[in-house]
Amino acid sequence: MYGMFKKAGMEGWKALVPFYNTWCMVQKMELKKYWFFFQFIPIAGQFITIWICIKFVEHFGRFGFWHHGAAVFFPFLYFPYLGYSANERYAGVAVVKNYKKSAAREWIDAAAFAIVAATIIRTFVFEAYTIPTPSEEKTLLVNDFLFVSKTAYGPRIPNTPIAMPFVHHTIPGLNVKSYVEWIYIPYTRWFASPVKRNDAVVFNFPVNDTLINNEADFGSKVTYYEAVRQLGRDRVWQDYGDIIITRPVDKRENFIKRCVGIGGDTIQIINGKLHVNGKPEDYFPHSERYYLLQVPPGEYIDKDRLHDLGIDIRESQGDLKFGDKNQYQVNITNEERAKLNLPKGFTITDVIMEHHDDLFPYYSDSAGKAWSGDNYGPLWIPKKNVSIKLTPDNLIRYQRCIEVYEGNKFENRSGKYFINGKETDNYTFKMDYFWLMGDNRHNSLDSRYWGFVPEDHVVGKASLIWFSWENGPRWKRMFRWIK
Repeated sequence: MYGMFKKAGMEGWKALVPFYNTWCMVQKMELKKYWFFFQFIPIAGQFITIWICIKFVEHFGRFGFWHHGAAVFFPFLYFPYLGYSANERYAGVAVVKNYKKSAAREWIDAAAFAIVAATIIRTFVFEAYTIPTPSEEKTLLVNDFLFVSKTAYGPRIPNTPIAMPFVHHTIPGLNVKSYVEWIYIPYTRWFASPVKRNDAVVFNFPVNDTLINNEADFGSKVTYYEAVRQLGRDRVWQDYGDIIITRPVDKRENFIKRCVGIGGDTIQIINGKLHVNGKPEDYFPHSERYYLLQVPPGEYIDKDRLHDLGIDIRESQGDLKFGDKNQYQVNITNEERAKLNLPKGFTITDVIMEHHDDLFPYYSDSAGKAWSGDNYGPLWIPKKNVSIKLTPDNLIRYQRCIEVYEGNKFENRSGKYFINGKETDNYTFKMDYFWLMGDNRHNSLDSRYWGFVPEDHVVGKASLIWFSWENGPRWKRMFRWIK
């Protein structure tokens, strides 16, 4: 803008001073002074700055849509052109006052304004999100519509800034990427605030960096890495190589879970009870898990009977399962469990999940680490600027953090470890990590199955349920703050 200022009769150096330059433009264009101060409104102020620059372009007699587009998207080329081209001159306030837009142009400008404003809000302030699965029930239900606050932890700058507005990673109907990767911005977060333990967090699914792009059978339901563990890498590439894709961090699938552990915590689950740093955590009232209901012989159990016992089953979930010897498996909340008043002869006991080979960090029984969803850990969560000793056991847990999430080249040469070509026996983490679990503990694909969530994958905090639907509006859930 140095040349533009000189053409406008102002000293060129004033264009080089942030905010003072926009103050000078506001004065020169005879705009209301409050437009200058509106720039200091967080996030929205950036849009005001862009608008002031567009108005300055109009004072050069450039009112065309493409000129305004160039001012927004290519200012580093367009402003020097206006400032130094012999064909351009500063026309002044009179030209702007005499210019009248056509009706069509008014509609085009209004649409462009709406798209830009909505994109800025969606990127930096808040975004709408829909609950697709029952992993958070009954804190959050399927078809709850949420507002996710992007400012709670600080707005994250998109890694892929050039993308189709209002869609995530795929253009509907075309099945093509909605973004381009030839401009890639490294992880940046403005006004960063820490994720707090027990926050409901929306994040990009970490293991969706590589995926089999078939949502019906794979996608985020059965991850690429899970398929590799089951079938072997060669078989996966042989069968699905033509639909295996990669995605940048900000375009990976959005998940929502509760943050039960932050960087530096040690988590452990003992008989279904979560412990953090050696202390048992309180259950959330609406957190669900499976229980085994034993009923006396000859008793008849249906939904109404369960309701009489204080057990409310939503039929669509399929939560009632019949077992042998008058046993029923019910998925109920801690609140419902505490209020049960069972008749004589009825008993209810915890269901403890058995060992799973597909639990992170994928120990085998032979390694003596027979973890399950209800008996898991202990496991330390990486913390920024904290170092660990590189051992075979630690590498099983943290090598993906070192290599994939933090972008290092790791090598094991005959038992000696090299990071970025240098031999070392320790590593210092560059980011904080988090442990995310669903409130519906027995029906949640969470950190127990795929590991840590790096801070650069955090999207925002689930804040408000603004709408909810199941065979009609769920009026009682609307405009409820999320706890």
